[in-house]
Amino acid sequence: MPGIDECLLEAMALPGARGAALVDWSSGLALGTAGDSPVGDHETTAAETAELARAAAEYESFALPEPPSGSTEGAAAGLPVEDLIVTTRTGYHVLRFVETSFDSSVFLHLWLDRAEGNLALARHRLRTLAEGLVLK
Repeated sequence: MPGIDECLLEAMALPGARGAALVDWSSGLALGTAGDSPVGDHETTAAETAELARAAAEYESFALPEPPSGSTEGAAAGLPVEDLIVTTRTGYHVLRFVETSFDSSVFLHLWLDRAEGNLALARHRLRTLAEGLVLK
């Protein structure tokens, strides 16, 4: 199971990857970074993406609906949001929430070049990386 640095290096191996980070959305701090930052500063990018992640994770609008009484349909453990995708003119930003044994307030942020990146592959690979990530 990879640690933070190994996980980010694997994310950077994706086609079109420009930058990657593991961010704590409750504090807005980057726990690890690799590659470039869209604004030239990983800490600024971490703080800005944390605001977006926090909104999605905490706002009721994005929560799963309550299943009917006695039904398990629609019920899922963990955070109600799996990932967020922000599309810009030149790239994609994929934020993948990481379930942890503690407070689950971290996410992987991958910045992809739009011309070279493969969004479907990136989502699939980030899911695998998030599931195998060991936070120490």
